[in-house]
Amino acid sequence: MLAGYRRIAGIDEVGRGPLAGPVVAAAVILDPENIPVGIDDSKALTALRRQELYEEILGCADVAVAYCSTATVDRINIRNAALLAMARALKSLPEAADAVLVDGRDKVPNIDLPCEALIGGDASSLSIAAASIVAKVSRDRMMAHCDGVFAGYELGAHKGYATPAHRAALTRLGPCRLHRTSFAPIAALLAGK
Repeated sequence: MLAGYRRIAGIDEVGRGPLAGPVVAAAVILDPENIPVGIDDSKALTALRRQELYEEILGCADVAVAYCSTATVDRINIRNAALLAMARALKSLPEAADAVLVDGRDKVPNIDLPCEALIGGDASSLSIAAASIVAKVSRDRMMAHCDGVFAGYELGAHKGYATPAHRAALTRLGPCRLHRTSFAPIAALLAGK
């Protein structure tokens, strides 16, 4: 991993797989002298523990969150939208990073910083794990808010993922403007298949 850099931003995204909603990325630079205990891959934590750590991370680290809308996902594809959200999060940090660690295979494009992509990085880097927590909680809160705006889809419960309840709501109500029309299940619904 990157050695000799003090302000290393960990970056992760959430929301590549859902049928609805934005893709959200977070960039986190942890203070080596004040790292919250228990940071782990967001998927390994309970919802309550994620919420607690989210608040702790915001209180002691440099954090930025960015997203790409459903319309952007449909226009440039989910991979490019995720990378764009990551770049936006990195650029939005209160103070610039010296280097970047990214969860996954792809490096953040068009940056002039040392950048390393780590498959499974949310399990091996505390800064990436912190970013995974911030991104997950941020997106979950967005989808819970959308639940009140787009009634009947239960977006707060499944966060836009293709659960049986979500698929049933899609069959009953059809897609709303939060649904990704470039994703095969939504495209098939719109085509009447």
